[in-house]
Amino acid sequence: MSGGSAPLPYSMRDVDGGAYNNAKFRQRSRLKMVTQALISKSSKYQFGKFTLGKFLSLLMVSGLIYLLAHKSSKGFVSGELHDKEVESRHASKDSPTIRTFWRKPPRLPPRLPPNEIYKNSSTLHHPTSSEWTSRQKKVKEAFEHAWSGYRNYAMGHDELMPLSRRGVDGLGGLGATVVDSLDTAIIMGADDIVSEASKWIEDNLMKKISEKGQVNLFETTIRVLGGLLSAYHLSGGDQAGGGDSGIAVTPNKTNPDRLLAVSKDLADRLLLAFTSSPSAIPFSDVVLRDRSAHASPDGLSSTSEATTLQLEFSYLSRISGDPKYDSETMKVLEHMRTLPTVEGLVPIYIKYAWLQPLCIFPYSGQFSGENIRLGSRGDSYYEYLLKVWIQQENYRNTSLKYLFEMYTEAMKGVRHLLVRKTTPNGLVFVGELPSGRNGAFSPKMDHLVCFLPGTLALGATKGITKKKALESNLLTKEDIENLQLAEDLAKTCVEMYFVTSTGLAPEIAYFHIEGNPEGGPDGGNKSSEYISDIIIKPLDRHNLLRPETVESLFVLHRITEDPKYREWGWQIFQAFEKYTKVDSGGYTSLDDVTSLPPPRRDKMETFFLGETLKYLYLLFGESNILPLDKYVFNTEAHPLPVIRSVVQVSNTV
Repeated sequence: MSGGSAPLPYSMRDVDGGAYNNAKFRQRSRLKMVTQALISKSSKYQFGKFTLGKFLSLLMVSGLIYLLAHKSSKGFVSGELHDKEVESRHASKDSPTIRTFWRKPPRLPPRLPPNEIYKNSSTLHHPTSSEWTSRQKKVKEAFEHAWSGYRNYAMGHDELMPLSRRGVDGLGGLGATVVDSLDTAIIMGADDIVSEASKWIEDNLMKKISEKGQVNLFETTIRVLGGLLSAYHLSGGDQAGGGDSGIAVTPNKTNPDRLLAVSKDLADRLLLAFTSSPSAIPFSDVVLRDRSAHASPDGLSSTSEATTLQLEFSYLSRISGDPKYDSETMKVLEHMRTLPTVEGLVPIYIKYAWLQPLCIFPYSGQFSGENIRLGSRGDSYYEYLLKVWIQQENYRNTSLKYLFEMYTEAMKGVRHLLVRKTTPNGLVFVGELPSGRNGAFSPKMDHLVCFLPGTLALGATKGITKKKALESNLLTKEDIENLQLAEDLAKTCVEMYFVTSTGLAPEIAYFHIEGNPEGGPDGGNKSSEYISDIIIKPLDRHNLLRPETVESLFVLHRITEDPKYREWGWQIFQAFEKYTKVDSGGYTSLDDVTSLPPPRRDKMETFFLGETLKYLYLLFGESNILPLDKYVFNTEAHPLPVIRSVVQVSNTV
């Protein structure tokens, strides 16, 4: 408590001494008169007529009078009157009433808003290094629990349905959870899981690839090919660049040569999506067993899917010595360079070709529609403009310089056209332009957009710490603006969690802005400071165990070294543990994060093991593990090394 004078007793606070004594004297005189009147009236009755009920009534009245006379100025505050009491506490000290004996419990225990966590840092407990190690261990235990459910009930299937305890194949039937989880297990040192996953891949995956039918090019590239290549690198297969990870290689747990062989076989089949297309935009689907590819029925691809394929194929060219993987996939970004944009921003759909039957000269590879957003179907296009540029270190200032220029222009467009603040509390968010620049602004933000804070921070410092970048005078004015936007957006993403009853974010949120009639239900956590800023509509209340927010917390903690990002991540992890953990093994998605208990959705996405838990584990760990200036994470969180040498390393398989 600040100030030089000692505090007054509770019964004397905020009351003038003389006025208080006079008022107290008058109050006691009135109470004495009432008491005497009651006694005098009751004395008219004979003892035999003074019933038990009347005696109890007199006793109750006397008790009330006593409490009213002796109650301190603090009193009892009912839940119903709490807000009014707070507002009037300094204005008056009204006599209490009978309503003050009842107190409603708050709907939810209050959670400290993110912006308040470090406001009074001197009074807060800061976890020690050993405590963060303990928390990191908790994440590893969660990963092992998730894997146990998958192994027991869904091994070899793409995903686990943890409530019904069975597997499901929604990603082509290549055992996506196995491959997506392998590098996470390597990073965590979960050796038993590494052995189990590696054995399954060696025994089954090549055969499945040769027998399975249609798969999605994008999903198979980022999850399966990316997972195989990352595991190959982290298990010591890439001798030219394997010493920077900070992860101890455990011998005899994996077979790097086998991982590379499977990667090449899968990549050769996926490459047909590029070579079969009449334009630079690859077909969306590949039939693995037929070695064929085809377009979607409407002739469209989402922009993000077509442009989020280069990290994996470029790295495969690097380790195999075959340039075809890199050259084919880079044609997409080279083509994107030629297309018109809206201040660097692009629509979320693109055509493979102009499919009119009478068109003699096909006009292909153009955008379709005007919908601009950084959520679904648009997100990772902007991510890979930056990350492909970072990955190819030797070409950053030469042949790939255009990628960073496109990224820089796009982020200017984001700040100018898409960034808004909420009312009443000024949360910064990124909205959408469903009808393009000339259409109405939509205050809608997918959880997927929460990748952006991490990408902005990475683009500002190129992976080194903010402190080091400032000391070396490496940050431009625009870098500093982007870094500030990253921190502001990260706070908003975290508030999307803390505003709900469960402490877990919805799939989509809307925001109150000045002059916009958008309305709807809130997140349910009435103690949140931002309960009036964020709208969560009934169809958007589900949570799929997504990683984007914790991904950005991981990157921002590495770059800013601010401990609040770890604390926020820990709160999110605890909410996952409380509401999504399934006792028999695995974790499940939720149907409604705004209600308690939350109804559950029977699905554990592969990215919960491949991304969400991986980023949480790295967030609580040391910064020398997979340093951000030496590694890029693909959009499925599979780390691949920055390519520093122009000399291609050839491996014979």
